[in-house]
Amino acid sequence: MTELVLACGVDEAGRGPLAGPVSAAAVILDPARPIAGLADSKKLSEKQRDLLAPLIRERALAWAVAYASVAEIDQLNILQATLLAMRRAVWALPVQPQQVLVDGLYCPQTGIPSQAIVKGDSKVAAISAASILAKTARDELMLGLHEHYPQYGFAAHKGYPTAAHLTALRLHGVSDVHRRSFKPVRVVLQGGDF
Repeated sequence: MTELVLACGVDEAGRGPLAGPVSAAAVILDPARPIAGLADSKKLSEKQRDLLAPLIRERALAWAVAYASVAEIDQLNILQATLLAMRRAVWALPVQPQQVLVDGLYCPQTGIPSQAIVKGDSKVAAISAASILAKTARDELMLGLHEHYPQYGFAAHKGYPTAAHLTALRLHGVSDVHRRSFKPVRVVLQGGDF
């Protein structure tokens, strides 16, 4: 009988926005408690994600969500900050996995055997679960930031560079939660227009 390898799925949310942290989640699913409907979070509606997230937290053997801050994104660059958030999520798991399966091209340095899987969030259930937790946790955090910075409309676009967000950036300038290393924000800081 082959022993089951305890693998965790890892994915991120929020690499593209102009504001807010980047989030990452790590999930070890319980084969005895399957969750129907897991898919890449980007292919699910907000309502579907909001229904699945509590199920994942309830049925998974272990899960964790972690972040890299706006300051860390600006200091490191978005890729390195994303890998940092992923490493934090894996290390925050209450159960240590034997293998880390990561969506995309790059693996965080965790000291655990890891594999990067392109489109992993649509191929591996644990990565799908991680993508859902990362996305819903970050969306909730952006709703909190909306309370403090309502003029930017974070509740609607979650910090992504929509036309409405770019207009708000022009009108109100750069907030403490904007990523200064991202071009539209940098342009506004330098007094330019885009």
